[in-house]
Amino acid sequence: MKTTRFGVSMDDELLEKLDSIVQSRSYPNRSEAIRDLVRGALVGEEWSSTLDEVIGVLVIVFDHHQRDLSSRLLEKEHGRSSDMLATLHLHLDHDNCLEAKVIRGKPEQVRAISDELIAMKGVKFGRLIPATFGDKLR
Repeated sequence: MKTTRFGVSMDDELLEKLDSIVQSRSYPNRSEAIRDLVRGALVGEEWSSTLDEVIGVLVIVFDHHQRDLSSRLLEKEHGRSSDMLATLHLHLDHDNCLEAKVIRGKPEQVRAISDELIAMKGVKFGRLIPATFGDKLR
């Protein structure tokens, strides 16, 4: 793959913020940070414009003492077994669990599944992380 060099102009305040991101995230240089920001924007564009399937990771933290929540989450997952590719379950402490669920489908389906699970009583935190198959990020 060919790499093209180009110049970017930005005011000093914005450049300082970029340099702060470079340092805090341990990027080797500004170019890699900018490439990563562009890739993130491309994933967002893909999710807003595609008719194809996408992939996302739903992270939820929940109280495993909440009545029947674990079994209700599992029931929802089994009801959508073709969309739910994998689940990682961690015990955070005596009361709380974290699950990361990999979901595949059309963007609106993945969002709907995620919203449904996040809204369940006993879920303390939830966030959908849009991802991509990567073929459009070259």
